[in-house]
Amino acid sequence: MTAQLAPTVLVVGNGMVGHRVVEELASRGLTRTHRVIVVGEEPRVAYDRVHLTELFEGKQASELSLSTRDQYEAWGVELCVGEAAVHIDREARTVRTRAGDRTREISWDHLVLATGSTPFVPPTAGQDLPGCFVYRTIEDIEALRAWPARVGVVVGGGLLGLEAANALRGLGVRAHVVELAPRLLALQLDDQGGALLREKIEALSLVVHTGTTVRRIEPGDGRAGVGRVVLASGESIDADVVVFSAGVRPRDDLARAAGLEIGPRGGVVIDERCLTSDERVHAVGECVSFRGGTFGLVAPGYQMARVVAATLGGEHARFDGGDANAKLKLLGVDVGSFGDHQARTPGARLVSFQDTRAGVYKKLVLSPDGKRLIGGVLVGDASAYGALAAAVASGTPMPKRPEELILPAREGGGGGLGVDSLAASAMLCSCHNVTKGSVVDAIRERRLSVVSEIKACTKAGTGCGSCVSLLSDVLKLELTRAGVEVANHLCEHFPASRQELYHLVRLHGLRSFREVLERHGQGSGCEICKPAVASILASAWNEHVLDKRHLPLQDTNDRYLANLQRDGTYSVVPRVPGGEITPDKLIAIGRVAQRYGLYCKLTGGQRVDLLGARQEQLPAIWAELIAEGFESGHAYGKALRTVKSCVGSTWCRYGVQDSVALAIRLEQRYRGLRSPHKLKSAVSGCARECAEAQSKDFGVIATERGYNLYVCGNGGMKPAHAQLFLTDLDEQALVRAIDRFLMFYIRTADRLQRTSTWFATLEGGMDYLRSVLVDDSLGICAELEAEMAAHVASYRCEWAEVLADPDKLRRFRPFVNSDATDPSIVFVTERGQPRPARAEERAADPEALP
Repeated sequence: MTAQLAPTVLVVGNGMVGHRVVEELASRGLTRTHRVIVVGEEPRVAYDRVHLTELFEGKQASELSLSTRDQYEAWGVELCVGEAAVHIDREARTVRTRAGDRTREISWDHLVLATGSTPFVPPTAGQDLPGCFVYRTIEDIEALRAWPARVGVVVGGGLLGLEAANALRGLGVRAHVVELAPRLLALQLDDQGGALLREKIEALSLVVHTGTTVRRIEPGDGRAGVGRVVLASGESIDADVVVFSAGVRPRDDLARAAGLEIGPRGGVVIDERCLTSDERVHAVGECVSFRGGTFGLVAPGYQMARVVAATLGGEHARFDGGDANAKLKLLGVDVGSFGDHQARTPGARLVSFQDTRAGVYKKLVLSPDGKRLIGGVLVGDASAYGALAAAVASGTPMPKRPEELILPAREGGGGGLGVDSLAASAMLCSCHNVTKGSVVDAIRERRLSVVSEIKACTKAGTGCGSCVSLLSDVLKLELTRAGVEVANHLCEHFPASRQELYHLVRLHGLRSFREVLERHGQGSGCEICKPAVASILASAWNEHVLDKRHLPLQDTNDRYLANLQRDGTYSVVPRVPGGEITPDKLIAIGRVAQRYGLYCKLTGGQRVDLLGARQEQLPAIWAELIAEGFESGHAYGKALRTVKSCVGSTWCRYGVQDSVALAIRLEQRYRGLRSPHKLKSAVSGCARECAEAQSKDFGVIATERGYNLYVCGNGGMKPAHAQLFLTDLDEQALVRAIDRFLMFYIRTADRLQRTSTWFATLEGGMDYLRSVLVDDSLGICAELEAEMAAHVASYRCEWAEVLADPDKLRRFRPFVNSDATDPSIVFVTERGQPRPARAEERAADPEALP
């Protein structure tokens, strides 16, 4: 007898969805019972296209890879990259491929088309000029990054378009976004959400043009590349790079040539089994047409891959249209939409909340009877996305007051849709079809204790990542129910709390994120752990935040040692210890403000804020200020800001101590001290409390016998009154107590936790704090004092060090390949001072000069 050959499954396309097909086949054991061949025209193994923009943030192309050749070999799959399918012969069941000059025929029994999509480039005069790019592959990104540019135009205001705009911004390119629809993210947001997103994006100095498109692209004067972009509205933009990101179109050319049915808007027509008009041919992902619609997100493609693998394995599976939910962070703005977010269901009811001050918009779409959630939009705060999207999928009944789900939490109030209210059938991860019940079962049966274990076990959270916070909530709930102490891990990359990481950094002398990650973490880090570890390293060693080993960890303010303002300029805040300043220094600040055209404002911390400084002006401004005896005020960092003071006994007839001298001493002692959150202080010279010391992280009030020390207060959005810690201290004892308090806080607080919140978590409250810092119950007071002494001894003005280092100075050029200034920053005069021009003022005078 002749042995029967294993049937051959040929997968055409090795993108994210094509790779998922292979994963699903392997998980069912089908790669052992079938011969599986994969051909992909790109020169590399499947990679994560969703996170392409991270290549501009320091990530390497290899870090986006979804698999390896070794993994494919272990599955028994033949992987052929750099080989394009060029013809399908359905009758002979073959596919002709080409790799360079070589062609070959591959026979198949089952064909899976995963050819994806191509970027849509609207027919535009000049679209072939040098400097025009699409935004789709790693090669596209590398080409864009190598192109010198100052001003760019992104054609398309959808998900990928805003990603491209962010990429240009990261390159130092002034970006314009042109969108034909009347709002940004037209498919994901409603008018109110789109308007708020636009406002937030324009505050970052991006220019948005909606309701128009590009009419033509013209070459620049004296060169062949892009020089000018003319819009249909008649507006002209001087630009030297154009990125087309106006959506995608199904890549169905192979299917068309093979005679397969094509949808009215393109795409290979498939049924619920993901079969085409030929029952031997499946199609998945962005190349398909299902019920007349096409897809631009990865989650539906993953569901199709699951259906195809199940069907080939003899299982009964159906594709129902997929999940078009989306949660992402665009240019620092959290955005989420789910279900029927456009409220197209007849009779749908709406519940919305908008806080223009905080920049938050939330909308819930309820069923006509108001009992079920069927969709929603979140802009500015998408923390509830996971639970709300799961409630839509599972049909979870709404509470009596559904508005509580989106209103800000109130003291003693409820609000929010907790994971305990979700049914076991609620879909937590639509990318991998993982329900809450599956996650709960995995936690209980396998005794999982961290999110990374849930990911490895269920694959939930390994797709788009939007469900990770929900997985964490489910894990904490299950561990609490089981009586297990819930681990306060920093994130999935570090199985330790911030407090534990701080001790590990000090114990092992670790001085870079890479060292910390290699020794105590896993993966490549995230937006949670990177800045947290940067803060720990700065607190522990007091090294310059712009040192090369720390640079990728810093946020915008720390990167430029200045606070970014809404128009793209920065503020300059020199330190004024204790609020005391000489006439000569006041005059020096005035001269600098006049020379650089800066807006002047006195701050609540008794300093002078100089606003409107361009990025490239910052070194020159600081050089003049430092020459006049000033130093960095650290207004940009999570560090000590100010120590306010009243005039004290020197001038005030009620003063009992020299509050100014003490405030200067404290501010000069703790200047530059990096901490989990910003620190503010004040010294009042008597009980009248003019310096408001009881609203500070540590505050001092003079008495006839010395000083009273108050700790753990703050002003701001959630003010907290400071607690009386110690009374009638002499100056030496006061300083010693503050040293211990600050270093204990830095050691033990969570990331971004203010002293008031930290204090609320201390078991035993003030009695415990006194036992540790006064009675030395833990035996650590000598260490705390030594750590503070090391900080004081190693303090250096960060701006003075920048001015002495050519490598650091190069960071302050506004454009990567040019020394020119940003022409888009425009000011007008108001009350005798400059301020940023508003959008309507720019429109009225488009020729206005900076």
